[in-house]
Formats: sequence, structure tokens, C-alpha cells
Amino acid sequence: MSPAFALLRRVHFHETDMAGVMYFANYFRLMEEVEQAFFRSLGFAVALDLSGTRTGFPRVNVQCEYFEPARFDEELSLELHVTRLGAKSMTYEVDFVRAGKRIARGRITGVCCIADGGGIRSIPIPAEIVGKLRPFVRERNE
Repeated sequence: MSPAFALLRRVHFHETDMAGVMYFANYFRLMEEVEQAFFRSLGFAVALDLSGTRTGFPRVNVQCEYFEPARFDEELSLELHVTRLGAKSMTYEVDFVRAGKRIARGRITGVCCIADGGGIRSIPIPAEIVGKLRPFVRERNE
């Protein structure tokens, strides 16, 4: 399955441990990096101001499976796949690919929320965002 969006990225020295292996938490940072680039490519951001209201997608589930280590200075393709688009939430997966081989897979589910004087509460994903995301939704069969 081809990704909805891909970003090439080298593993930086500061992202590794003493053995030159990328520290596990940095996979989560890279998932957010490719997510932000994907959203920007669609003309919006992960944190939005819609009609004067702060809107975003706080995480409700995040996970990552590691198959092989990523090492300093390796080039990775971060391949984002939107796997579910619900009324209020979306899930996407990021395959970490080195030289054509998947070395890790992450998954993030976020719920569309607004932050106003009453705190944070979930809302339906605005139609303008759904319209931009819908063409990229691909069910995972793996």
C-alpha cells in the first residue's frame, strides 16, 4: 500500500544513545514530525484556530512496534497512512522504512477537540478537514 504522505529524514546524532541507536522516544517525535508535514501539505495544521476557537487533536492512544534499530545518519522514509477517520477521531500509522524495509511501525489516534473557557472538549471533525483527509484513508490489511 502506498502511503498518503512520506518524508525522508536522517537520524541525527542527538537522537541516538551511546551505541548509535535511535532512542525509542524519538520515534514518537518523528511520528509528530511527519504528521505536521502531512497536515501542512493539506493546507492546515495540527493546532488550528477555527472561527476564533483553538482546535486540535489530543492523543488518546499512541504505540510503536520496533523490528530493527535505526542508527545514526541512516536515512529513513517516514510513511504516513491514515487508517481510520471517524466522526470525532482519526488514526494514522507511520512506517519507518530503511532501504525498502520496515524497521518500525507507530500508530496514533487523536480526538478532535476545542479548548475554550470551559476546558477541553471533543467535537466532530470539521467538514473542511474531513474533506481534505478522506481521500487519504486506507484500511490496513496487515
